Amino acid sequence: MTLWTATDAAAATGGRATGDWQATGVSIDTRTLAPGELFVALTAARDGHDFVADALARGAAAAMVSRVPEGVAPDAPLLMVDDVLAGLTALGAAGRARSAARVVAVTGSVGKTSTKEMLRAALHRQGRTHAAEASHNNHWGVPLTLARLPADAEYAVVEIGMNHPGEIAPLSRLARPHVAIVTSVAAAHLEAFDDLAGIAREKASIFEGLEPGGAAVLNGDLETTPILRAKAAAHADRVIDFGAAPGNHHRLTRVDIHDAVTVGHALAWRTPLVYKVGAPGRHLAVNALAVLAAVWWLGADRALAIAELGRWQPPGGRGTRETVALDPSDEAMSFDLIDDAFNANPASMAAALEVLAAARPRDDVGHVARGRRIAILGDMLELGETEAALHAALAELPEMDRLSVVHCVGPRMKALWDALPEARRGRWVEHADDLAGRLHGMVDAGDVVLVKGSKASLVSRLVDELRRTDRAARRAQGGR
Repeated sequence: MTLWTATDAAAATGGRATGDWQATGVSIDTRTLAPGELFVALTAARDGHDFVADALARGAAAAMVSRVPEGVAPDAPLLMVDDVLAGLTALGAAGRARSAARVVAVTGSVGKTSTKEMLRAALHRQGRTHAAEASHNNHWGVPLTLARLPADAEYAVVEIGMNHPGEIAPLSRLARPHVAIVTSVAAAHLEAFDDLAGIAREKASIFEGLEPGGAAVLNGDLETTPILRAKAAAHADRVIDFGAAPGNHHRLTRVDIHDAVTVGHALAWRTPLVYKVGAPGRHLAVNALAVLAAVWWLGADRALAIAELGRWQPPGGRGTRETVALDPSDEAMSFDLIDDAFNANPASMAAALEVLAAARPRDDVGHVARGRRIAILGDMLELGETEAALHAALAELPEMDRLSVVHCVGPRMKALWDALPEARRGRWVEHADDLAGRLHGMVDAGDVVLVKGSKASLVSRLVDELRRTDRAARRAQGGR
């Protein structure tokens, strides 16, 4: 199905199209580009113009460029613009303007990507639903999401993130949501803000983009909730708060965390709700209430949304749980791996450790008589001057009492390692690769292992190394 014609794209961007092409999608990466898509030559770590020839050779319908790249014929299918990022932003604005979709925008220090994915799951059977891919939530990710918005979509979910003040409001005004959600305000990106109040004001600016008659959905359990609520009241027709505190419109009254699911009991005003989320975690049950509030405001079927949430699972690197075989001939000879290695801040660390503390290891199946709860924690980044204290403070979390051992990765995590009691203190290494070769001797059948850290800490490499245990065991089994 055609997403953009040459004529429409040129009109949207104020650019000049060469050729009469039609694009079925929009891409910024030749590695994932599908034939028929418009390639957008953004400049980031590398200049996208260097990849235009390759994109066209791979079947791109055209390329958005600010100049004709070397090795590309002047009559090649191009969309010439003055500035590529501005062109993408204009294309996104045009995609949003022509759409009749009901739009939900999501931000928050913790949980925005999983909430976005829960919304996608809750809505996809109720109408054609478009949502941001991966964590495309910044100054190019939001325009890209909107530029990809099909003209016939009925729902759209846009994730909006930030690193510095002043980033969220322009992206929200671009998305023009009918519902805007703030999942949380926590100590993330503190190096760019004076305090939590500053982060809250930035998160609350998502409400500035609300369409007339729109709803603000916000976490009512926070110290900074009054900041969110004041901004919401100034821009929203309806303010809906969610959380566990009395007085929330959508109030969580009970949470049952199991190994593979979480069951939430709640009141939506006076309507009792029982719902299941297909992954463990109190934070998921809380954010699912935000999803159900948005579904209600959009006029979608809440019962159908609850059914879909029960089948939802988090995306890779965000709390997914899997079984890793040590001996494929014996199902008991395995350990459970919780992959939460995509991002980290103090709030998300606490949530992940709560999941680990609630997990049930298996006894008497490995070399160690009792199954263990093992945490492998990488640095939390962008926390500013208080980063050492925030890392050390993790040792005081009540969930730590239920863990057997904590391994620490990175220079910042040395503060936690120093603060841990000796009985719980595992290894500390400065780099993730320093731990990789030792992992196989550090886990045993029956264990539950959490890997959590900021993306740049590279602890995701340790997840890959732990998974290799499964692959090696299966290869050995096949060779018998």
